[in-house]
Amino acid sequence: MNQKLETQKKINKMENPMRKPFISKIVLSAGATGAELEKSSKLLEMLTGMKAKITKSGPRSRIPAFDVKPSMPLGAIITIRGEKALMLLKRFLGTIDNTIKENQVSNNTFSFGIKEYIDIPEIEYVREIGIRGFNVTVTFERKGVRVKKRKIKRGKLPKKQHVTKKEIIKFMEEKFKTNFV
Repeated sequence: MNQKLETQKKINKMENPMRKPFISKIVLSAGATGAELEKSSKLLEMLTGMKAKITKSGPRSRIPAFDVKPSMPLGAIITIRGEKALMLLKRFLGTIDNTIKENQVSNNTFSFGIKEYIDIPEIEYVREIGIRGFNVTVTFERKGVRVKKRKIKRGKLPKKQHVTKKEIIKFMEEKFKTNFV
């Protein structure tokens, strides 16, 4: 009897529409400094049609080994949401043969890198940009995350609200036919 109740709870948990994970955003990022930074931002703008944001080091961070000074521009970043994000993700997965390593997946996210943008289908070489790559980070959420993000009466989310590594792998295999190695 007790075992029957546990299996029934598991079935109900899977059918609950509030428990279904979805892709909330895709973040494209390319790191560079100086003249290379401009090329990185042009690349991201060319791929998405959106304006890239320049990221800077912290106001007090200083790493002499890497020549990093406080408030120094270090890279470009673009966040994409909605249908456009899903379309771009399909194209980017095609670049890496729809294969992702399991160690690239963690709770709520997975990431992969594209070494050369000319590997993306329908993208041609642009002389001004040269050969460069970028990183793609995909973030998953469940319904109800607004509780954590809102300004008034903000709450905490329990661990069961996070999207686990197994759920991300299952989602990607079903929706995008992605292979995990």
